[in-house]
Amino acid sequence: MALTKRERKARKKPGGSNVGKYEKVKKSAFCGPSGGAPAGSYPVNTLARGKSALKLAHNAPNPEGIKSCVYRKYPTLRPDASSRKR
Repeated sequence: MALTKRERKARKKPGGSNVGKYEKVKKSAFCGPSGGAPAGSYPVNTLARGKSALKLAHNAPNPEGIKSCVYRKYPTLRPDASSRKR
């Protein structure tokens, strides 16, 4: 996997260590930009990756942005979702 110059530069930014790793994931399935991290970071195309993004959100410049993006895609991951009546 050859990284572009932009990807190499983005990997050095907070929360961008895996930029360029997820070539087959749609651009719309990333939460990195919501948290101030580079585009292509914090993939959330599966529930497991959404959970992982929540666990790793503390590495982003704006962790709350990552969390809110994940909760929009997977509302059941919200801590109070199980206690909420529908």
